[in-house]
Amino acid sequence: MIDDLTCFKSYDVRGDLTKNFDPRICYRISRSFARFLGAQKVVVGRDARESSPKLLDSICKGLMDEGVEVLDIGLAGTEEMYWATTEYEASGGIEVTASHNPINFNGLKLVKFGSNPIGKDELLEIKRLAEVAPFDKLKPKGARIDISRGARANYVKKVLSFVDIGTFGDFKIVVNCGNGAAGPTFDCIADEIKKINPRINFERMHHDVNSSFPNGIPNPILPETHPRNQKKILETGSDLGIAFDGDFDRCFFFDEKGNFVPGEYIVGLLAQIFLNKEPGATIVHDPRAIWNVQDIVNAHGGKSVLSLTGHNFVKRVMRDNEAVYGGEMSAHHYFKEFSYCDSGMIPWLLILEMMSRTNKSLS
Repeated sequence: MIDDLTCFKSYDVRGDLTKNFDPRICYRISRSFARFLGAQKVVVGRDARESSPKLLDSICKGLMDEGVEVLDIGLAGTEEMYWATTEYEASGGIEVTASHNPINFNGLKLVKFGSNPIGKDELLEIKRLAEVAPFDKLKPKGARIDISRGARANYVKKVLSFVDIGTFGDFKIVVNCGNGAAGPTFDCIADEIKKINPRINFERMHHDVNSSFPNGIPNPILPETHPRNQKKILETGSDLGIAFDGDFDRCFFFDEKGNFVPGEYIVGLLAQIFLNKEPGATIVHDPRAIWNVQDIVNAHGGKSVLSLTGHNFVKRVMRDNEAVYGGEMSAHHYFKEFSYCDSGMIPWLLILEMMSRTNKSLS
C-alpha cells in the first residue's frame, strides 16, 4: 500500500523529486503498468536529467519483477520510445522524462501496444493498482536487454523515409539541442544526410548532453530564449534555425532573419506539404489558432478536422479519421506513418525538403 499518488496527471505521470516522485514510486508504477497491460515485452528509455538513470533502473526492476522482457533504448527522445514500441511489437513503452519542466521534476510518458496512448480511465486504473496492489510476489524474472544501437538505427531510417535527402539544397542550419537528449540522435540523422549531401552545414549550439542544463531548461517556446538563437543565426549567416525541448518531441523554427515562427504557421506549412504529397488527405489540428491552417487545407483540397488540445485527443481523432498529419500550435506534430505519434525530428526534415524543392526561404 502507498499514499495517494499525486504524480499522476490527466494523461501522464509527473512529479517533484523532493515531494511526490522517486524510485520507489517508479517501481510500483512500472509493476502496475505491466500488470494492467498483461505485458510480456516493454520498451524503456530516458531523457538527460540527472535523476533519470536511477528512476529508469527502478522502472526496469519493477517490470522484470513482473516477468517482463525489458528492451532498453537508453538515452533517447520520447519519439524514439514511441517508434521502438511499434517496431519491436512491444506490449507498451515507458519514457522517463520531464521534458521542459523545472530541474527538480521528472516523470513518465506511457503508451501501449502499437504506440497507442493510454486513456484517462486506463491511467486511473494503473494509478489505483500502483497504490493498492500487493507487490510481494515476484514472477520468474524478466531480462533487461540493451537494444539502443539497433533501435536508433531503425528510428533514423524511419524518420529519413519521410523525405528525399537527394533533393536537399546547400544550407547552413543552426541547431540548438538545449543540452537535452536531442544531441546524439540529431548527430546520427545529420551523419546520414551528409553522406548524400556533404555541403549541408549544421551549426550546433548547446549541443552536448548536460544534466545540469547550464543554458537553462530547454523550452524554446519561451520568448526569453529566442535572442540567443537569433544571434547565432545572424552571426553564422544561416538559412534556418531549429531548437528542441528536453525530450525533443517538439521542434521550434527560426527563419534566416532570426525571427521565431509561431507554431500555427508551422502547422499550416506541414499541412500543405502533406496535401502536396497526398491530395485530398485529412489534416487534424487543435482549435486555438485555426484560420491560417483551414485556409491552406481548403486551398489544397484537403479535409480539416478539429481536435481538442492534447496528444491523447489528437492521436485519437487522427486514428478515427485516418488523418495523414496532425498539428498543435504548441509544436507537437503527429504523423500517420509514425504510428500516429508526435516527432520533433520529422518536421524540420520536411521543411528543409520543401525549401529545397521551392527554392524559397522559410520567411
